[in-house]
Amino acid sequence: GWKNAISTTIINFNNEKMQITWAARELFPGENVSFSYTFDESKHKVWKPCPTYLLDQDYNSGCLFKTEGPTLAISIRNNNGSEELFSKRLKSDFYIKPSRPENVTFFWNEDTVTVSCNKPERAVKCLRLELQYKSKFDKQWQSRTSKCCSVGEQGFDPRKCYSFRVRLKRLVPYCNVVNYSSDWEAETFWMNGTLLDSCNDDIKPQSNTVIVLNCLLAVLLMMLIFLILLCKWQRLQKSVMPSIPDPKHIFDDLFSDHNGNFQEWIDKTDHAVVQTKLEYEEPECITEAESPQDVEKKSNKLGPQEKIFSFSGAAENNDPKEAQIACLMPMSNTIASFAGFQILMNDDIYVML
Repeated sequence: GWKNAISTTIINFNNEKMQITWAARELFPGENVSFSYTFDESKHKVWKPCPTYLLDQDYNSGCLFKTEGPTLAISIRNNNGSEELFSKRLKSDFYIKPSRPENVTFFWNEDTVTVSCNKPERAVKCLRLELQYKSKFDKQWQSRTSKCCSVGEQGFDPRKCYSFRVRLKRLVPYCNVVNYSSDWEAETFWMNGTLLDSCNDDIKPQSNTVIVLNCLLAVLLMMLIFLILLCKWQRLQKSVMPSIPDPKHIFDDLFSDHNGNFQEWIDKTDHAVVQTKLEYEEPECITEAESPQDVEKKSNKLGPQEKIFSFSGAAENNDPKEAQIACLMPMSNTIASFAGFQILMNDDIYVML
């Protein structure tokens, strides 16, 4: 029973070639075995030796031969063929690995893609066409499977670049005992129905555009922040440190009329100030010497709204009489008396007694 327990790998390449391999070093250490096969179903089978051996470190680890029928019998013997080490009978049609799809075409209709290929000559019902695709934003392949030999998928974004690949699969367990698929057809790149050499050509321009836009937005944002801070700083500066007037505007005539000659400018300015003072000079006060009796008489003649303020002391000229000073000033009618001096204020007249 141990002969049937030996593990082998059996592949029927599109029903054209058979490949059978085994673990030579683990199963038959130190011995180079021989292989024979037959597709003959009669009682007197004709065994054929392996035409092409597969080697593993100079040990026979497999055999490659032509497929000649649906029923296969194999036998592994020792080096001289005197002892059979392993034997097995099988259906070669249950180990078929299909070939790659031929003449693959892509048909685009807006966001829908239909992929088709030529139909194989045999066992079309056992085959399925598998389509896989992904965009530059997808990490894994998206898969879609349909009957041979056309498959369609919708929802493609015309702005994205997609990678496509297709292969044929055998149905399990109705047609195969092993899940064999063909090798992938060459990968193609499409964008909005246009065939490209690769999706890298599409990624780089978009990446550069995104980088430029991000830089511009960052610069504009920084400028806006700078303008806001500048306005706030100017307001703070005006409130904390008021601006100092420019003396150039105060002394415009010094530079424009006198060419910076300060002495000439100050002389002219002093003369103008004197003239201005004279124009607005208050009325001259009149000082008269009167006797106390006259003063008392004038005081008695004042109206009810008048008051007397008296000042004590003598006049500056040391006259024994008190001095009376009359000044025209816009004041209310009041008389004040302080230390012997008297001030008469009647409407716009000041009188010092």
